[in-house]
Amino acid sequence: MTAPTPLEKFDAAMRELPLVAILRGLTPAEAADVGDAIVEPGFRLLEVPLNSPQPLESIALMRKRFPQALVGAGTVLGAQQVREVHAAGGELIVSPNFNAEVVVEAVRLGMVCLPGVMTPTEAFGALAAGATGLKLFPAELASPAVVKALLAVLPAGTPVMPVGGISPTNMAEWRAAGAAGFGIGSSLYKPGKQAAAVREDARKFVAAWKGLTLA
Repeated sequence: MTAPTPLEKFDAAMRELPLVAILRGLTPAEAADVGDAIVEPGFRLLEVPLNSPQPLESIALMRKRFPQALVGAGTVLGAQQVREVHAAGGELIVSPNFNAEVVVEAVRLGMVCLPGVMTPTEAFGALAAGATGLKLFPAELASPAVVKALLAVLPAGTPVMPVGGISPTNMAEWRAAGAAGFGIGSSLYKPGKQAAAVREDARKFVAAWKGLTLA
């Protein structure tokens, strides 16, 4: 049986639980326990920002431990970093900004790429470069109305995922405006947080998302 491609993993996660776990500050020593705490409740999109300690080692460890998940890096700012993440086994590239070179290199290597955008100009540029979906960042600077306005002009089916300040209690308004999913950061994981507490919060996010889809 052929292993699923990064895009197939992404599509499956977007259908089942389109939440990206942003593990900023994760260390390789924590990767297994924190990863278990997030994957067990249902997360399948795992991002280790490159400004974390030894991020490539954490990505390699999690990629091996969670073959069913789409594991990769965040805060990717250049094409060389894309290549380094790919060499470590990463299949996902997330950026805080839109850099065409990053998107093009990720696409060339068969990776899923979610660049950060805020404006229609950035959004259309990212899609033209081959972006898989769009990270609306920082969501604190935007609103659900921004998502609705973007989706009115973007190609049908474009995944727009707000990131920044997302919690189980405020997902509903974003979702109602058309958000396809979310990136979840410090409300899920931050340095020093124990795996048991991470698991508890992961379950809260999963329950909140499922509540939206059943509503």
